[in-house]
Amino acid sequence: MFNFTPDYFYNLILSLPGILIAISFHEMAHGYAADSMGDPTPKNAGRLTLNPLKHIDPLGFISMLLFRFGWAKPVPVRFGNLRHPKRDMLWVSAAGPGANLLMAVLWALMFKLALGMNNDYTEPLALMAQAGMLINVMLMALNLLPIPPLDGGRMLMSVLPNRQAWQLSRLEPYGMWILIALMFTGLLSLLMNPLIKACYRFLNALL
Repeated sequence: MFNFTPDYFYNLILSLPGILIAISFHEMAHGYAADSMGDPTPKNAGRLTLNPLKHIDPLGFISMLLFRFGWAKPVPVRFGNLRHPKRDMLWVSAAGPGANLLMAVLWALMFKLALGMNNDYTEPLALMAQAGMLINVMLMALNLLPIPPLDGGRMLMSVLPNRQAWQLSRLEPYGMWILIALMFTGLLSLLMNPLIKACYRFLNALL
């Protein structure tokens, strides 16, 4: 499954900045959104930081490093503390995927810059930028799936009528098992691919 060649480890090392920055910005964005809307829980937990050590889940980090599929430690948010809990849940949840989209754009611009340099730094910077784009696009697409406790699930709960939102929230304890089942059946890629392709079309338009 893995081809442990020098090129493999070279690409692995170049992917590290993209992974660490993607995780940190995603979680910090959730925290800042929650803090700005009335919930100090992320701030009190020390999560309003770009320090990746505050956000990394060891198993999720290794999975992301090897498979480009992983997770971080969720930022604790008490939605009941928000000034408008149901409405503000949408913006707090959307902040993470929004941060990933912004980072994908920045990595795309770095890729364009690297190609224009035409020197010894072109290849490593281009490979690093490609990894950064992929990681952020994957994280965004995964988190936008409408399955609680993923961001997309919480966003959907925010806009649904109260009864339907409550019914959807009952899936939250089973969210990880649903994801695992989707992954092993191949349905996860099927669900994520349209958004991934749309995002790459957008990034290609920038280039």
